[in-house]
Amino acid sequence: MTFDEILTQVLDLLQRQGRVSYRALKRRFDLDDAYLEDLKAEIIQAQRLASDEDGAVLVWTGATPAQTPEPASPTPQQETQPDTPAAPATWGGPFAAGREAPEAERRQLTVLFCDLVDSTALASQLDPEDLHEMVRLYQETCAAVIQRFEGHIAQYLGDGLLVYFGYPQAHEDDAQRAVRAGLGIVAALERLNARLERERSVRLAVRLGIHTGLVVVGAIGTGGRSEQLALGETPNLAARLQGLAAPDTVVISVTTQRLVQGLFVCHDLGSQTLKGIPAPVPVYHVLAERAPQSLLEMAVLPA
Repeated sequence: MTFDEILTQVLDLLQRQGRVSYRALKRRFDLDDAYLEDLKAEIIQAQRLASDEDGAVLVWTGATPAQTPEPASPTPQQETQPDTPAAPATWGGPFAAGREAPEAERRQLTVLFCDLVDSTALASQLDPEDLHEMVRLYQETCAAVIQRFEGHIAQYLGDGLLVYFGYPQAHEDDAQRAVRAGLGIVAALERLNARLERERSVRLAVRLGIHTGLVVVGAIGTGGRSEQLALGETPNLAARLQGLAAPDTVVISVTTQRLVQGLFVCHDLGSQTLKGIPAPVPVYHVLAERAPQSLLEMAVLPA
C-alpha cells in the first residue's frame, strides 16, 4: 500500500472516530516508527487536521462533516421573492441524513465481485424457466449473506454480483465484513446445493474476488436508468481477482489482506499478473476465518 493510500485510510478512520492511538495505527497498518512519524508530520503539521495528545493519541481537529450551519433568517427582500429551487445541501457522508449527495464522492471501498461458474454450460443443460429459477435462488442466497454483513449490492450483472462494503454505509471493519461475506456465500451455496442436487441434479459454484482501494462514487447513466457506481481501479481489480479464483473459493488482494491480517487463515498465491493492471499484484486465497484467541478478540468481531 502506498503512503497516500495509508494516509487516506488513516484520515478516514480518524474523522469517523475522532481520536485513535498511535499503537492502534501501528498495529492496523503494520507501521514502523519512522513511517508513523511521517504520517504524524503530514496530518498534524502539513495538513493541520489533527493534534497530538500526550504523545500517544491522534485527535481530529478538522471540520466535522455532519455539522452544517443553521440557515440564516430571510431578509425582507428574500421573503418577497418568488420560490426558487434550493441549492443542494452540503454533503456530509453516508450518515448525514436528509442531505443530497453530490454528483461524485471520493472514498475508500472494499469491493466484492462474485460470479457463477460455468453458467454457459448450465444454460445448455436447463430449460430457460429452470435456469431462471436457479439464478434467482443463487442471487437470493448471496443477497441474504451480504445483507447480514451490511454490504450493498450495486449491480446484478447477469449471474454476477458487484458488492460494496463501505458505501452507502461505512464501517471501520468493512474489509473484514467483505471477507466474511465471501466465505459465508460459499457456505450458503453448499447448503443450497444439497437441495438442488436432490431436486434438479444440478450443482452451483461461485468464484469471489475482493479488493480494497480508493474510488469515486457517483451517478452513472441518464434519466431513469441512473445508478450510483464506484469508478476507479478498485472494482476492476476485484473482478480480475475473481477470475483467478478456483470454484467455491475467495481470493483477496494484498491491500485487503493487510486490513484483515490475523483474522483469517490465508494461503499466499504469490504475485499475479492481471489483465489491465500494470504491475503484478500479490494475491491470497482465504481458507477460513481464524478462531478468536481470547474473549477480548471475540468482543470486537461483528456479529
